Amino acid sequence: MKLLVIKIETSHEVEDALSIFSQDNLNSLGTETRKRSDFEKVGQLHDSTVVEMNDIEDLPKDTQFMAYFDEEADKDNLIKKFNEKLQELKGYGLNIGEGKITTSYVADQDWNTAWQKYYHVIDFSRHLAIVPEWEDYQPKFEDQKLIRLDPGLAFGTGNHKTTQLAMMGLERAMLKPVDVVDVGTGSGILAIAAAELGAKHVLATDISDESMSAAKENAALNNLTNIELQKTSLLKDVKGKFDIIVANILAEILLDLIPQMNEHLNENGQVIFSGIDYLQLPKIEKALDENGFKIDLSMRQGRWVGLAITRKDLDN
Repeated sequence: MKLLVIKIETSHEVEDALSIFSQDNLNSLGTETRKRSDFEKVGQLHDSTVVEMNDIEDLPKDTQFMAYFDEEADKDNLIKKFNEKLQELKGYGLNIGEGKITTSYVADQDWNTAWQKYYHVIDFSRHLAIVPEWEDYQPKFEDQKLIRLDPGLAFGTGNHKTTQLAMMGLERAMLKPVDVVDVGTGSGILAIAAAELGAKHVLATDISDESMSAAKENAALNNLTNIELQKTSLLKDVKGKFDIIVANILAEILLDLIPQMNEHLNENGQVIFSGIDYLQLPKIEKALDENGFKIDLSMRQGRWVGLAITRKDLDN
């Protein structure tokens, strides 16, 4: 099997936005990024590493973003969609770099393992560390929980600022064992984090078959049996209510989720949002207000915003 590769010469400012757009809007099988700054940092290490920048093949001017699709995917349509997204991001004031898009095909098995050397332990917090299954890691605290991941071709390795903001919100919200739904689960990382932090039951939803497979495998990798998977769009066809709704997806998709939340949120429940570019925040604030919700806490890292949300009728 081969994979279609869409490669974009762009800027680091839009790396996260393109990754989330590829997964949530275009159902990509995975993404990869090569940044010039990464090569420069290696050359600055005080060890025996020598990096000859002139010898590096296809060295990015700033950032090369690659999205992977099934070889039968409509190449021309994907190029059109990416061009439209780049122009949208440019309209937000973001630097999109050269914006040149090229395509190629690679063997699935070649890409599926080559990227592993770039993925390492993320010692995220006092309570959580994200550990690829092929690495050995000894926690500094005996009770630190390890999230073992083999993200494969599904979005969600823990490296993205948006994922980390969502995990910060989860840690703050998990004050007792509760029921959680992770909307747009990707690799399952947030569902696993919730389970490791003590959730009674976690439902993970996604529209992608690849995400469902990856989340199932990663839950098993962590020996978790309280994570349930449901393939669906957002909370469509989901039964029951939850104490915490967490969603790390783009703002335009969160706008579709907001009207669904009241029906699925328990009394005194909390919502955690991430994946919001700060320029899109006013739209989210307006939609939350119109649907009876308020923002209790706003977190920001770079351009990305995470929110802790409750109903407006709760006592202060």
